[in-house]
Amino acid sequence: MTIQATRTEAFVPVKRPFNFQRWFAATGWRHLVGVVMVVFSAFPLLYVLSASLNPQGTLTGSNELFSEIGLDAYGRLLDNPEQPFAVWFANTLIISGTTAVLSVFLGALAAYSFSRMRFTGRRTGLLTLVLVQMFPQLLAVVALFLLMSTIGDMFPAIGLNTHIGLIMVYLGGALGVNTYLMYGFFNTIPASIDEAAKIDGASHARIFFTIILRLVAPILAVVALLSFIGTTNEFVVASVLLVDPEKQTLAVGLYKLVSNPNYADWSAFSAGAVLAALPVMALFLFLQKYIVGGLTAGSVK
Repeated sequence: MTIQATRTEAFVPVKRPFNFQRWFAATGWRHLVGVVMVVFSAFPLLYVLSASLNPQGTLTGSNELFSEIGLDAYGRLLDNPEQPFAVWFANTLIISGTTAVLSVFLGALAAYSFSRMRFTGRRTGLLTLVLVQMFPQLLAVVALFLLMSTIGDMFPAIGLNTHIGLIMVYLGGALGVNTYLMYGFFNTIPASIDEAAKIDGASHARIFFTIILRLVAPILAVVALLSFIGTTNEFVVASVLLVDPEKQTLAVGLYKLVSNPNYADWSAFSAGAVLAALPVMALFLFLQKYIVGGLTAGSVK
């Protein structure tokens, strides 16, 4: 027992004294970079929040963060009958939510077809999707306005100054990149899962809705989140296609608060930006478990 204890004590490692230079060279610089990035990312958010709580209504008075705190800007934003913030907020949620759901559904259908089926023009279709995404949607604003105006003459429900028409434009602009993004993720799902389901008599529709969609939940969550954020922040197309103030989105409506330099209410604008960020934050927190879950790895095993 004595010999065994002596041998055991001989292998006890000696703890070296703390060396700041060695620690900083190994891992300390990573903490420093992380702190700098957090401050760099959080400062604009804190500045906008401080400006929304500043009763003066100017950005120059918000240089000192949280020097004055009040809810006057939120009151002016919500109680102004000429600027229906609640209507803009509801319009944004409807348009962004519908666009996100339909973008995920249509993109998943197209990605499944390109990934699992073999048909004439498959490769050409994929290359066309990539080439179309090289041109920004901003280049087609004039064409979109003329197209929606002509469609509105024949079908007023989906033409100019309608939410359905704007949703269709958003879907057309995002379908290509969403399809290509999902296509790469669909290819990571082993084809043996489809073959096993086909042996059991499952059709393509059953395989897609009951098996594949569950395995690709992370990419569906990412596409839905990106689509929702992009649609919420979009300004140019919405300002061109939506003319009626009662049908405009938050991005277009809030611009009116600062469009006139002589009467710009930056505090109310900042308050609207803070409120507009709440749905995005809520959706991100809700989809976070799907984004970082990694459901595909467990399903294959």
